[in-house]
Amino acid sequence: MGIGFIGAKQTTISREIILTGTGVHSGSPVSIILHPADADTGIRFLITKGNEVKAEIPADVHMVSNVTLCTVLSDENGASVSTVEHLLAALRGLCVDNVYVEIDSGEVPIMDGSSAEFVEAIDEVGIRELGSPRKYIKVLKPIRVDEGDCWGELSPHSGFHLDVEIDFDTKFIGRQRLSVEMTPGVFRSEISRARTFGFMKDVEQLWAAGLALGASLENSVAIGEDRIINPEGLRFDNEFVRHKTLDAVGDLALAGAPLLAAFKSVRGGHRLNSLVVKALLADKDAWSIVSAPRVRDTIHAEAEMPMGAAAANFAADRS
Repeated sequence: MGIGFIGAKQTTISREIILTGTGVHSGSPVSIILHPADADTGIRFLITKGNEVKAEIPADVHMVSNVTLCTVLSDENGASVSTVEHLLAALRGLCVDNVYVEIDSGEVPIMDGSSAEFVEAIDEVGIRELGSPRKYIKVLKPIRVDEGDCWGELSPHSGFHLDVEIDFDTKFIGRQRLSVEMTPGVFRSEISRARTFGFMKDVEQLWAAGLALGASLENSVAIGEDRIINPEGLRFDNEFVRHKTLDAVGDLALAGAPLLAAFKSVRGGHRLNSLVVKALLADKDAWSIVSAPRVRDTIHAEAEMPMGAAAANFAADRS
């Protein structure tokens, strides 16, 4: 597929995708169907019972209702869908703009604890370009949120750059930092396979709170007092910060459009990611909407360019 610039037009998936798995917190079986969607639909969750859609919740930061261990979206009637971040990361990481996510449960399946199976499913069916230009949220000035010794910041950038730092008081993690210019290729190879993680000492407390009921060594990295419990070990030496970067890609997708920005996070997580996006959108002088131009075919779409490079310097259309 030849296009003038990578990212110049909106996309959707080429055909529906059916996936089944387990909710990591509920422990219940879950089925989801990803449906192609028209331009300007965005990502929308359709909560179903039988053949009836009970609720439709957009992937929007203003719908965030809980950020305890995962990101939860809820509507005004109390319908909710949780653990959305790994699926959103896969969609944003591969530059998929428009999808309906039909789900028969209140929780997106955890799969293997990463975005890898979502990425593989999307790659298998392919991505279809739509006729409308892609719209970006261009950050115009730095926006920072501090919470104690944790902080996150979005600042102007011509693509999508993430700089994530974590610091855990355990020898198996410690201080780790990852800085990447995000492209679909980088997301696939460097980010998508990093799994969620937790500490064995916290398990009983989580179970008592009704959380992590579906967690297992099949979908989480378990950290014990003296070792990594998973017999296969880690997928990367720094898998923990890679997963935090994955979470950030998913949480930042709740801005509602791809960001032209650099994101810096220190000791952050779902809550901080959400607060930074909300702070950005609340300041109308901090961002604008830009669209990629229509140009004749000059570049092959499989080339790797920073996400958003096409639209970085074009006139704003305030929305």
